[in-house]
Amino acid sequence: MPGVEGRVALVTGASQGIGRACAMVLAASGAKVALCARNEEKLRQVASEIASPGGQSAVFKMDVASEEEIKSGVKAIVAHFGKVDILVNNAGITRDQLVMRMKRADWDEVLNTNLTAPFLLTQAVIGSMLKQRWGRIINITSIFGQVGQAGQANYASAKAGLIGLTMAVAREVASRNITVNAVAPGWIETAMTSVLSDEMKEGMLKNIPLGRVGSDLDVAHAVKFLASEEAGYVTGEVLKVNGGILMG
Repeated sequence: MPGVEGRVALVTGASQGIGRACAMVLAASGAKVALCARNEEKLRQVASEIASPGGQSAVFKMDVASEEEIKSGVKAIVAHFGKVDILVNNAGITRDQLVMRMKRADWDEVLNTNLTAPFLLTQAVIGSMLKQRWGRIINITSIFGQVGQAGQANYASAKAGLIGLTMAVAREVASRNITVNAVAPGWIETAMTSVLSDEMKEGMLKNIPLGRVGSDLDVAHAVKFLASEEAGYVTGEVLKVNGGILMG
């Protein structure tokens, strides 16, 4: 079976940005996609876009900050599609503040959504992957999990932790033909980055060797590769999608 055709993919944060792009690209490549996010209306719009050219998807309202919603959501997805072959842990939030002023609630909220949720989702799907002896888990981390970022101690810590989680789980399940990888985007044009000042955007652009901002599709195509049959010998990897701003 080439690529991802016929596989079932669960994508969190699929209502917009990188998650939406991942869902669209996977569906266009022949996967059946479980669309997960908090905003059901936006998810239905994505499902409609996928259906238009003949793709297959289904909507599952899920707040990944809730362990119960993760468990019930994965159960509903397996009941609907019969299995989960590919997990894309994309959902994430920011609550930026200098560390000396950061509230504990902002730390907890970001860690729960950006790190604990991928752990719980991995737990929820890994049993069926082990049974079928095939699976792909792709965690969306960030360049800031690799180099840090002032004002984002919570976000950078969660994304760095996600890299550690990726490598640890990759070692645990490799013997069952399950790969676990991470994609680390640099500056990608999304709703999350659109709020940055023009001055900050200009300064960041100067540091990108490729001379352009990344798109959500740049990330989605990397995810599709790691989810594919062709990437079967790649595991525990952090694939940088950053235009060359961080190398090595």
